[in-house]
Amino acid sequence: MADYKIIGEVTIGEAVKIEDYAIIGLRPKNFESAEKTVIGRNSTIRSHTVIYANNIIGERFNTGHNTIIREKNIIGNNVSVGSNTTLEIGNRIANNVKIHSNCIIGEYVIIEDYAWIGPSVITLATLHPPCPKYEECARNNPIVIKKNAKIGGNVTLTPGVTIGENSLIGAGSVVTRDIPSNSVAVGNPARVIKAIDELDCKEPYFSRPYEWEEEIRKG
Repeated sequence: MADYKIIGEVTIGEAVKIEDYAIIGLRPKNFESAEKTVIGRNSTIRSHTVIYANNIIGERFNTGHNTIIREKNIIGNNVSVGSNTTLEIGNRIANNVKIHSNCIIGEYVIIEDYAWIGPSVITLATLHPPCPKYEECARNNPIVIKKNAKIGGNVTLTPGVTIGENSLIGAGSVVTRDIPSNSVAVGNPARVIKAIDELDCKEPYFSRPYEWEEEIRKG
């Protein structure tokens, strides 16, 4: 028998696998809402994951080990969140999003369909250290990662920036301003260096990077 803990009103879909030492429905300090926690069918919650109360999570959701998901997140279908990653409160994550290990996704971040977040990415959701209005501030200045954008490993996104659709942020970059759609940006501060269509594949498998994604989505 699995050794995990379910707290309060939690709805778990069919064929959900929950590994040992996971906690689902943990109530944060000063918890007032009576809303349920929902996890969609065919999901896998790996060991030592903690999912707080008041989260709505879709089907085929997967966590790594030691994943922490704070309250008020809305997460779509076919989303994975890697080991040792923390989702802070109030994020909106669409379908088919991949978030790798060791990431910190700050409050009220918006991540659209098919976005890819590399390992050790940090989103800084508040403009300065916490104040009594930090949640309101984060909601009014959200980081937005648009559809099919890709964020390389060890990237830092600063408050309020938008990463445009299909854009790529190179590893180790610090993004301090909006990045247009279909762009490649690198550096500290990150600057656009070329268009996505100007990228070349180093191996002869595809005529251009990400060509294979179009075939997957057609299927």
